[in-house]
Amino acid sequence: MWSDIWNRWKRRSLRSFVSLFLVGVILSVAIAACGGNSENAATTNNPGASPVAANKQDVELTLVSFAVTKAAHDAIIPKFAQKWKQEQNQNVTFKQSYGGSGSQARAVIDGLEADIVHLALALDVNRIEKAGLIEPGWEKELPNNGIVSKSVAALITREGNPKNIKTWEDLAKDGVQVITADPKTSGIARWNFLAFWNAAIQSGGGEEKALDFVTQIYTKNVPLLTKDAREATDAFFKQGQGDVLVNYENEIILAQQKGEKVNYVIPAVNISIDNPIAVVDKNVDKHGTREVAQAFVEYLFTPEAQAEFAKVGFRPVDETATQTKELAAKYPKVKTLGSVVDYGGWDAVQKKFFADGAIFDQIQAQKR
Repeated sequence: MWSDIWNRWKRRSLRSFVSLFLVGVILSVAIAACGGNSENAATTNNPGASPVAANKQDVELTLVSFAVTKAAHDAIIPKFAQKWKQEQNQNVTFKQSYGGSGSQARAVIDGLEADIVHLALALDVNRIEKAGLIEPGWEKELPNNGIVSKSVAALITREGNPKNIKTWEDLAKDGVQVITADPKTSGIARWNFLAFWNAAIQSGGGEEKALDFVTQIYTKNVPLLTKDAREATDAFFKQGQGDVLVNYENEIILAQQKGEKVNYVIPAVNISIDNPIAVVDKNVDKHGTREVAQAFVEYLFTPEAQAEFAKVGFRPVDETATQTKELAAKYPKVKTLGSVVDYGGWDAVQKKFFADGAIFDQIQAQKR
């Protein structure tokens, strides 16, 4: 009897051992298969990549900018993407949005999840900061106080310049009609107003003379105020209104590159139209894109990127980008170049000139 019990116990133990052995084999194969699939997936996405680099997922950035930067960014983005791929073994793509600077700032505040903003004036970036999306001190984190592209104001005249318009002072002469946008709605129009004011100040007349000068222009010589720069351009070229259009120099150069014939003057006294860039802190932290967003912004200050800005009409912040004769010829030197900093910065300028009831509103009230 005991021998029968012993034999039955040995058979059950053998079966249990075999079952456990088979379970172990199956689990080992499954684990190996999972590990093998993970490695193969990484290798497929990034052939020849190191295990660390191979695990990097593709990343997408959202760039929100003002309209006339599109040509520059279209040339710069592929260069950066290639550089990032070579250095980080990671694919980076861009969603891009272009429009009026003020409208773009409002869109970001209202929920457009930009990782990076490149706008026409620091006032618009400051609005995004005040909305809690960009950390204070953003301009100190980059070269040149965050100014990544520049332009100056240009006076576009009719063919042959029949009114002989060469300086800002000519805009206040009787019988000269000036086309510009409304500073209450347009970023470039704020720059235009500041260019008028700066011209009077630089002549040594003081603020009283500056006020008389801009009042003469806006109350006597501006037949209409358009919503934005694009409408002002259409009013001048398509509708034939006005004797002179005030616009960005870079817009003129880009138009010439497209085959358009434009007569224009760059006044010797001018204003530096400075375009800032910033990382939108709240959004990059949400998206996990801070590293690549910061790298792209820093890349825009390199000579390679600055040369692309120069090719499409911007006066680059890196002067070495314009040292070739071909590029330097596009940018006549401005004898006296003012800055918004000369007038206290954009917050002070906005309060003094463009806030409700401020100087511009007072000027317009005289026109009614």
